[in-house]
Amino acid sequence: MQPINLTVKQLNTYVRSLLEGDANLASITLEGEISGFKSNFSSGHWYFTLKDNDASVKSVMFKGNTLYVDFKPRDGIKVVCRGYVSLYERDGQFQFYAETMRVFGDGDIAAEFERIKRKLESEGLFDASKKRPLPLFPQKIGVITAKNGAAFQDILHITSRRYSLCDIILFPTLVQGMSAPKEIINALKKAYLRTDLDLIIIGRGGGSAEDLSCFNDEELARTVSCSPVPIISAVGHEIDFTICDFVADLRAPTPSAAAELAVPSSEELQKRIDFFAKKITSFTQKFILEKQLWLDSVLSRSFFAYPKMLFEPFEYKLNTLFNRIENSFTLITKNNEIRFKSVEAVIENLAPKRVMERGYSVIYKNNQPITTTEELLIGDNLNVRFSNGCAEVKVLKILSE
Repeated sequence: MQPINLTVKQLNTYVRSLLEGDANLASITLEGEISGFKSNFSSGHWYFTLKDNDASVKSVMFKGNTLYVDFKPRDGIKVVCRGYVSLYERDGQFQFYAETMRVFGDGDIAAEFERIKRKLESEGLFDASKKRPLPLFPQKIGVITAKNGAAFQDILHITSRRYSLCDIILFPTLVQGMSAPKEIINALKKAYLRTDLDLIIIGRGGGSAEDLSCFNDEELARTVSCSPVPIISAVGHEIDFTICDFVADLRAPTPSAAAELAVPSSEELQKRIDFFAKKITSFTQKFILEKQLWLDSVLSRSFFAYPKMLFEPFEYKLNTLFNRIENSFTLITKNNEIRFKSVEAVIENLAPKRVMERGYSVIYKNNQPITTTEELLIGDNLNVRFSNGCAEVKVLKILSE
């Protein structure tokens, strides 16, 4: 039999006609778990894979059919779709074209995800009170991701552009597959041994639910919760969530976003410094100008032109006070002088000599004055002193009143 000569397009068109012409494939119901779900923003079509434990098939649902789906598809959901089988001629890709879709039940991956999530949440590992703030100016950041992955390159590029003062230290690990959770845990433990890290970023780029499932590992979640420094989880793309995201101190939608959150922008810092420098300069100049105007105003006052006028009122008060003190001192002196002379006159009149001049005398016995007759004995020799002399006498008789 002679071979048929066909172009690639002819081949694909023929196979497509065979598939679409098969009555058994024209309308079928297909049960499977959604994986790698994507919604095309511009066209509105959905692209995904339906899989079971043994096989998978590429699938698509056009916008006109998606409008009748009453739930939001996501990876891990088990669904029942009705549609037909055909071939996408451009790529030669065998596909299932879904026309309807309903939820059959969550797939194994999603069920395990929810189980672990509920368990850890009940233990308080997701509590907001445990979330630590990120350091403002980190000096060293540890990165837990694949060595050759785009995630690490994105982090390096953004941190070097935004804040070159920070060092990035990679702890390489697998981020996909059965052995990935254990490797990620070991990488984290190595990072924990470092005492110079200020922050850790853990993550990878986007992927299917299976690709990201290693970040849903329970032991990994507990290891993340024990971190001595804040951790940013950056697993997948904006719509992807993992258990690691809930346990970490902060969740970033992408590794690039994690780098943006981890370090400040040198450019923004410089702008803020320039802004505050201008404000300080402006404030200082305004302050100096105000004080200069105040000083000029003070110096322009009349008493600075004629300083003596500032002290004249005080000079008059001082002179008045001095005169009052001087007059008071003179008056006190005169009064004391009069009192002194009066006391002096009294004292002088009381002097023994003046008393004796008035006719009194003093009698001494053995040079001691005698004031009573009890001190005398008959025959005593006495000395009688007068104002102008003295006399020696002898007691002949003692008379009492």
